[in-house]
Amino acid sequence: MDLVAKILTVSDSVVAGGREDTAGPRLATLLEEHGYAVVERRAVADGIEPVALVLREMATNFSGLLVTTGGTGFSPRDLTPEATLQVVDREAPGLAEAMRLANPLGRLSRARAGTFGNCLILNTPGSPRGATEYLEAVLDVLGHALELLDGDQNQLHPPEIGGSTAI
Repeated sequence: MDLVAKILTVSDSVVAGGREDTAGPRLATLLEEHGYAVVERRAVADGIEPVALVLREMATNFSGLLVTTGGTGFSPRDLTPEATLQVVDREAPGLAEAMRLANPLGRLSRARAGTFGNCLILNTPGSPRGATEYLEAVLDVLGHALELLDGDQNQLHPPEIGGSTAI
């Protein structure tokens, strides 16, 4: 399975041209270092409606990883988790919990993770350090998660990853 990813930067100031996106490129580099082909990068202004619309566009008919950066904190415009919940079919709370454990400030994060069809969506903070720490916290299991999303739903899970080979 080819590992492919997309990155969505959520930031009013990046879209307005007042600030350079530094987290998106750092995420792209990290993903590429781990064998992912980053096939699309976009930026969108904060807000539930615009973020949900772009997430849905990017995830539809996409089998891969979609990482957002920004909009996960407590500011009134930080609405990426709410937009994500409007899009995902199923949440993946274990991934979000693992990402939050990457840094003590993770306790202030409202990041979500979930699936939309064959796409796995992860929210990360807007800071480059926070975004990469969150992604690094789950990189080791993402390949397997994407295989499960894209593959045979009756696929057996080997004992070494917690499943069973019994038929």
